[in-house]
Amino acid sequence: MKSYLVYTPALIRRLYGRRIWRGPEQNDSIYLTFDDGPIPEVTPWVLDRLKEAKAKATFFVIGDNVHKHPEVLNRVIDEGHALGNHTFHHLKQPTVSAKNYLEDVDRCKAQLLQHSINTLLFRPPYGKLSARMAKAIRSKGLKIVMWDVLSADFDTSIDGAQCTKNVLDNISPGSIVVFHDSLKAQERLKRSLPQVLKFIENKGWKCRALA
Repeated sequence: MKSYLVYTPALIRRLYGRRIWRGPEQNDSIYLTFDDGPIPEVTPWVLDRLKEAKAKATFFVIGDNVHKHPEVLNRVIDEGHALGNHTFHHLKQPTVSAKNYLEDVDRCKAQLLQHSINTLLFRPPYGKLSARMAKAIRSKGLKIVMWDVLSADFDTSIDGAQCTKNVLDNISPGSIVVFHDSLKAQERLKRSLPQVLKFIENKGWKCRALA
């Protein structure tokens, strides 16, 4: 049985109102986000699809992947997409100490600074973040970015068609949508993303990067 919501209800968004759940709705904007990259096996494919659709997105990167694949990160930067911090080792709260978690956030930031990227965007891996840790993250000047629409492409028990349905049934102007440019998600991602991009185009909406 799944333990996640594909759409984040307004009540939850209000309860955690200091976190960003949706983006600005002006110009019928949609905010596609991609977690866990960059990796050469998947991220370039995502970039190709975005380029074809004239779409911009936000990549929440793992610092260790940035270290291992700087050439992939450079392409993300060169093509005008936004970047966010997703920790260095994809740590899950509360399985590590607060000290280790915050050090991992700082290490990802330092890795991005080597590429002249000083992002204020942060997304907690697995969407897990205690109120105390959220306060500590915000004290660093970071904005905690969540989502209102989850493709669930990470879920190996479903297929790409279900991922597409998860998005198309719930998306609206202002939506922040989560995909993953990861090996685990790639089978479902590659079936779903082109259909989602076509749906957005047909609606006359625009895919924009978060700021």
